[in-house]
Amino acid sequence: MIASGRRLRGLSRHALVWILGSFIVVPLLYAVLSGFKTTGDLTGSPFGLPSPWQVSNYTGILGSGDFWRQVGNSVMIATATALLTVAVSALAAFAFARYAFRGREAFFTLFAVGLMFPPAVAVLPLFVLLRTFGLLDNPLGVILPQAAFALPMTIIILRAFFRTIPGDLEEAATIDGCSRFAFFWRVLLPMARPAIGTVSVLAIVTSWNNFFLPLLVFTNPRWHTIPVGIQQFQGQYSTNYALVFAYIVLAMIPALAFYAVAERQLIGGLTAGATKG
Repeated sequence: MIASGRRLRGLSRHALVWILGSFIVVPLLYAVLSGFKTTGDLTGSPFGLPSPWQVSNYTGILGSGDFWRQVGNSVMIATATALLTVAVSALAAFAFARYAFRGREAFFTLFAVGLMFPPAVAVLPLFVLLRTFGLLDNPLGVILPQAAFALPMTIIILRAFFRTIPGDLEEAATIDGCSRFAFFWRVLLPMARPAIGTVSVLAIVTSWNNFFLPLLVFTNPRWHTIPVGIQQFQGQYSTNYALVFAYIVLAMIPALAFYAVAERQLIGGLTAGATKG
């Protein structure tokens, strides 16, 4: 009786996982198959298999220089944003976690309050600021605000991890002649690799999916990123639904490939942060 109850609970959990997974897999599969159809087939038989398979929808986009330029822009901006975010956040989190100074908690609370500040609220002052400094149609006009908005979450995660490093380790390093910065660079950062990997993945994924800020800053098509490119492509081929589906699928592949590679690092970092201390 007990064994049958456990078996029933196990089956119900598996059924729940399959149902939840289908909400992700089915739309993705529908988009992939739709990209192989013509617009007429997509309208006449939206759930049928492509007949014939229009491979040219995908190969035509892959042969386009605009698509690869947008991928390159997204990679460059996401990488620079992650490097800047992690570098600044690690130094700030080190100070908040290992130094005792007046107003430390007040400053940290000020950073934490940034979590409740949605980027859309700052659109007007941000646009005026970027125009004043000549950062419109400049990658720095996206990289710097993205890094600024990512600071609160990154500092909170890294500070919590840095505080779990025993103080005895820092005292031993100091006795061996290690300065504060040398301890940070040679000891703390290598030990914090799981947490740094986690915040780096989060920063890259957030930057890759950011649509609003690149749309605000870039008017020159040479700087368009993938999300803005999808919007522009959809406007250009608004009646060719199959081609738009193909473009969306190809635009998703780099992000899915990156997540597949970084998934272990992301989960490992979150688990390490949860079990320490």
